[in-house]
Amino acid sequence: MFTRQAILSGLALGLVTAFRLIAQPAPPSRTEPPTGSVRVVVSLEERTLWVLAGADTLRTASIAVASGALLRFGGRQWRFTLPAGEYQVRGKREAPTWIPPDWHYAEVAREHALSLRSLPARGLRLRDGRRLVVRDSVVSLVSAGITQPLPVAEHIVFQSTLFIPPVASRNRRLEGELGLYALDLGDGYLLHGTRDQASIGTATTHGCIRLGRDDLAWLFEHVPVGALVEVR
Repeated sequence: MFTRQAILSGLALGLVTAFRLIAQPAPPSRTEPPTGSVRVVVSLEERTLWVLAGADTLRTASIAVASGALLRFGGRQWRFTLPAGEYQVRGKREAPTWIPPDWHYAEVAREHALSLRSLPARGLRLRDGRRLVVRDSVVSLVSAGITQPLPVAEHIVFQSTLFIPPVASRNRRLEGELGLYALDLGDGYLLHGTRDQASIGTATTHGCIRLGRDDLAWLFEHVPVGALVEVR
């Protein structure tokens, strides 16, 4: 048997407990860090990239960095470096298309002992009378009145000369070379993927930063446009 006083005391205790539960603030919900706080730090020496938010490290990734090599060919030269300093993510692209710079063709020409020449958008006449023209954004060969489009994924080589396609042509656009995503740092520098996953962790790029597939996908999702990228 419970007395009236015991019952009232129990009810009072229950009310106090309930009040305490109601008055106790709810635990804070977990949210993504503010956009402005996310930043990327790149160590060229350690070939490592970190994504930070405040004092927290959100992601650590092994990367491929610039080789530092010097290419001389045809009276021109290119040094493959990424200068230390502060950059910013200016944009992000899915399934990025690579438009190779001139140094790409210079490397191929040197490797195969070819001459190198730019193909004007208006086309040109070869020594044997055939012509290279650009029709419907594709470089084509005109011979005996017949126009034959050239394969867009192959180099244009005639008479021991490698021709650099016009920038606006489809022959100057390579698919799949940069992986599934790219983050643009400006001045031609990108954070991007690669077909050669074994190159991650080496100094082998022409200035860009390469990442493995999973790390690149994570960066694309979590690093916003406008984020600071510090290269050391």
